Amino acid sequence: MSTSIDYMDFVKEQIHFDGEIRYKTMFGEYMVYVNNKPIFMVCNSTIYVKKLDCIEHLMADSACGIPYEGSREQYILDIEDVDLSTRVIEILEKVVPVPKPKKKSVARPRKRSVKK
Repeated sequence: MSTSIDYMDFVKEQIHFDGEIRYKTMFGEYMVYVNNKPIFMVCNSTIYVKKLDCIEHLMADSACGIPYEGSREQYILDIEDVDLSTRVIEILEKVVPVPKPKKKSVARPRKRSVKK
């Protein structure tokens, strides 16, 4: 079961952080960005946060799960815990880099074969 737009709107409303907050579909689910930085992923209406040392002390008692087949285990964030969510977002927003833009590939002109 995939995540609904209504749930994503709810998630966005729960984020109490000064800055730009948006979400984007990725792999059929969603990535939530804060100030253009990918902070967490939402899959099947569950919020996943990458396991990083900087938030280990905050997320130590949180459940863990795998957002999609082939991914690494991540923390599950209770977005309704406003204090925890805010502290996690504040820390991650400082350490997570803005993704580098992908380079556009330049199409090479095809060589035409000359018929003789």
